Amino acid sequence: MRRADRLLQILHLLRGRRRTTAAQLAAWLEVSVRTVYRDMADLLGSGAPVNGEAGEGYWLEQGFSPPPLSFSAAELAALEVGARMLAGWTDPATASAAAGALAKIHAVLGSAGLTPAPLFVPQHHDYPCERLAPLREAILAGQALAIDYQDELGHASQRCVLPLGLFFWGNRWTLAAWCLLRQDYRHFRIDRLQQWQPVTAAWPPHISLDGFLQAAQAGEANRRQLAQTTHQSWHRS
Repeated sequence: MRRADRLLQILHLLRGRRRTTAAQLAAWLEVSVRTVYRDMADLLGSGAPVNGEAGEGYWLEQGFSPPPLSFSAAELAALEVGARMLAGWTDPATASAAAGALAKIHAVLGSAGLTPAPLFVPQHHDYPCERLAPLREAILAGQALAIDYQDELGHASQRCVLPLGLFFWGNRWTLAAWCLLRQDYRHFRIDRLQQWQPVTAAWPPHISLDGFLQAAQAGEANRRQLAQTTHQSWHRS
């Protein structure tokens, strides 16, 4: 769960309860009590109508209600298709979460009398989607990787790369990275990765995903979309 989503979830969990302890919130959110303390400190510091006392727990000020989430029929249809794509073409943990979300979307569509979108995504079969999770973790951690790679002609090479992002192309995923061997941006098909392991390597300050997109001549629209996605006001450095 993203941190911004967790903060909103905390407000929903506090709604309608007289007192809720940090331990209760931690159990419901499946995080540590220390994480809850940090989240509550941020909520209190941001001016959210939350009160708390040592030994008493937390509660919302009377009359406050978090904003409800609502989606249009078109938005629900888009979410449904997106969940199908995630269920078919991501790592097992993400696919399972997508399947759960899809069940909830179907419940809303059914109760609203809406017909599910006639767009379907076949399963990936033997594609190694399980590789997405460790690669994603390396990207989030800023962890350099030593990889053994095999190109389309079967030529093997060893590289040390700084992973930047994962891209889906309809029938395959690629890893965008800075290659320390070539001293340039490169992309690698994850189905051609033979093995990888974390290594220690300096991360030059000018290396970024936006730099990769520039080098790939991805276009201003794609760069702008990336900036909007990764630099929202709720993202924290």
